[in-house]
Amino acid sequence: MPLEIVLSPRDESMRSELAEAQGWGAYVSQLRSAIGMMIEASRTETLEVGALYVGQPLPDGNGRLRNGVEVDPAEALNLVVGMAAGDGPYCSLAGAGIRIETGWDGAIHLSVRPEVTVDLDGLRSRDLSIGWCTVDPEPTEVSTLVDTAADSEFWAAVRAGLGEEVTLLCERWAHGAFGYRWFRLNSQNCSEVAQAVSPRSLLCVVADPDLRLRADLLDDGFTAFEAPLVPGQLAYCAYSFGADCLAEVTAEGYAFMLSDSVLSQLCAVVPDADGVVRGQWEDFGE
Repeated sequence: MPLEIVLSPRDESMRSELAEAQGWGAYVSQLRSAIGMMIEASRTETLEVGALYVGQPLPDGNGRLRNGVEVDPAEALNLVVGMAAGDGPYCSLAGAGIRIETGWDGAIHLSVRPEVTVDLDGLRSRDLSIGWCTVDPEPTEVSTLVDTAADSEFWAAVRAGLGEEVTLLCERWAHGAFGYRWFRLNSQNCSEVAQAVSPRSLLCVVADPDLRLRADLLDDGFTAFEAPLVPGQLAYCAYSFGADCLAEVTAEGYAFMLSDSVLSQLCAVVPDADGVVRGQWEDFGE
């Protein structure tokens, strides 16, 4: 059974104020040291990024971050510190014998195999609290996942449907409002877009959509686009929780809107370089 370890601030004010709290720097230093020792004990040289959530634009230096990307321990520790501080981006980090995830209130959760041995008592400090227990693996929730690969057959079908009507492609490379890219496809740029999308991204193609500004779409999730809607990558804003009124949308300069509900028309996941689909996205059309 794996060992579940929780590293968290010992001080209550630090749990609520996070990076604004006095002494946060000392906590971060000890957090880095403790997690670094566990990564070293697991003998992993790289950790794979998964379950990526991007709620704001990626900061400088993290532009390459995607699901499936491998990072070295130093980069992993930087990501852990950002998650603990509440800044993000948020993700899981998995290596040989270790898995790291964020919790609440500045806490970081680690799951390690029993053979990964570290003197946990010796890691405790004035600022760092450590708790642990052995746990049975939780039952995995069964979800219907998109299993269609964005392979040559998928792209051939997309090209065959291109005409005079507007065709949009949404690349969802991470969860969160900034984990998307939108493109208007045509016969000239389709191959270029196919090469640009990232492995493990969810692709959704919408042909001849209704892009009118409509008040009846405001209560649910939608995406708004700037004009003109020219072929290529599009400027957009994701209104995941809807909006109060159309004036809120137009005031930001957006002239078109598309309901999230239509994104189930044609979906596929970009496979890894070996052709295997490893990105896990729920089939929201079910």
